[in-house]
Amino acid sequence: MLNSDQTELDLPPPRSEAEPAFGGRGGSAEDAAGVGLCPPEPGEPVKKELQHLSREERRRRRRATAKYRTAHATRERIRVEAFNMAFAELRKLLPTLPPDKKLSKIEILRLAICYISYLNHVLDV
Repeated sequence: MLNSDQTELDLPPPRSEAEPAFGGRGGSAEDAAGVGLCPPEPGEPVKKELQHLSREERRRRRRATAKYRTAHATRERIRVEAFNMAFAELRKLLPTLPPDKKLSKIEILRLAICYISYLNHVLDV
C-alpha cells in the first residue's frame, strides 16, 4: 500500500522466484547483503551506491564480508589466548593443595580474592 508521499519508484524491485532473498544456493554473500545487486559503472566508486544506506546498515554489510569475519575471528582468538594466559599466571601465584590441581576460572578468581584478603589480614596484624 502506498502513502500519498510515496511513489512506485521508492519501492524496491520485486524479487522473482529464481532470485533467492538471502544468498541461498543460487546467490552469493554479496547478494544477501544487497551489495552485488546493482554493480557500479566502471570507474565509479562503490561507496556511492552505499551512501543512501543508514550507518547501521553499512556496518552490517561490512561485517558480512568474509575478510571482516576472518579478521574478527583472529582478533578474538588472540584476545582469548591473552585472557587464558593471564589466568594461568594468576593461578601460579595462588597456593592450593595439591599444587597442580586444575581450577576453573571462577575458582581461580574466588581463590585470589580469599588469598588477597588473607594477605591483607597478615599485614594488618
